[in-house]
Amino acid sequence: MKRLGLLFFCCLQYCCSGEAQKKINGVSFVASRVAVTQSHVDKVLKVNANSAAVMPFGFMRDIANPDIIFDTDRQWFGETKKGAKQYIELLQKNGISVMLKPQIWVWKGEFTGTIMMKSEVQWQQLENSYDDFILNYAQLAQETQVPIFCIGTELEKFVENRPEYWQRLIIKIRKVYDGKLTYAANWDEYKRTPFWVTLDYIGIDAYFPLSETKTPSVAELQEGWQRWKVTIAAVAAMNQRPVLFTEFGYRSIDYTAKKPWLVDRTEKGINLRAQVNAKTAIFKEFWNEEWFAGGYVWKWFIEHEESGGEKDNRFTPQNKPAEHVIREYFSSYLER
Repeated sequence: MKRLGLLFFCCLQYCCSGEAQKKINGVSFVASRVAVTQSHVDKVLKVNANSAAVMPFGFMRDIANPDIIFDTDRQWFGETKKGAKQYIELLQKNGISVMLKPQIWVWKGEFTGTIMMKSEVQWQQLENSYDDFILNYAQLAQETQVPIFCIGTELEKFVENRPEYWQRLIIKIRKVYDGKLTYAANWDEYKRTPFWVTLDYIGIDAYFPLSETKTPSVAELQEGWQRWKVTIAAVAAMNQRPVLFTEFGYRSIDYTAKKPWLVDRTEKGINLRAQVNAKTAIFKEFWNEEWFAGGYVWKWFIEHEESGGEKDNRFTPQNKPAEHVIREYFSSYLER
């Protein structure tokens, strides 16, 4: 009954917005040192994407430091407000919608989900700093009229320890930005995120473990999704919000679906078939669901010709067989 109620809710929402069943077929458009050009955007169009996540960055020295450094001359162009605006405007000129998704990078790549202050004073400093960071980009989102703004990415301990702050922050963002809001919760975090009902999408970075097989089949991966999918649908129903995969992706590596979140630098075990199968399974499982809004492939570099390739075992599908899978499925859902 809950599932049927949610399907009705989602159909009503999309019909009222004039976007019945249309999926967000997105790529995570990685910030670069340089400005984006038309040739860069042409590659996004070629893969049939209708949306892109633009991701400016703020930096923290460590997980206990409350200061967020952002929009400086020392950052790459695409990581700054000026660069994000240039990316957004050229993407929009080509009919590609944008989710503006400002993110935090902690020095040495420490996981943002573990950011934890040591005192009340430090927590308040972090809150003030995050206000400055995120409202700066909320204003850009309003200025450029992007349809979706992501208020944070994988900040579990920050959210868990300061829930009242996040409720206040959402109110502040709504005062400067009139589009739709989401938050990018990690795959093992989203069930505990307390403010979904105040946002427009349940955002999930979908790195769910699906299989311990070296090269799992599509059928095996679809079976691996079942236990997770039931819970995802239940959270959507409980909050009456559609689900958006704010990131989804798999490395072209052996055992890619065992721990999909891993970003170690090993150069062993290139497995293009495993990446293809994992991409195929996620499309088959989710893109036909009415309660599912779509998602953003992790990740897409603007320098397409130099990215990915058959000797690369990283996340990008560029210049690999997985790129063809994405093009095919995105094409199938361009008008759905």
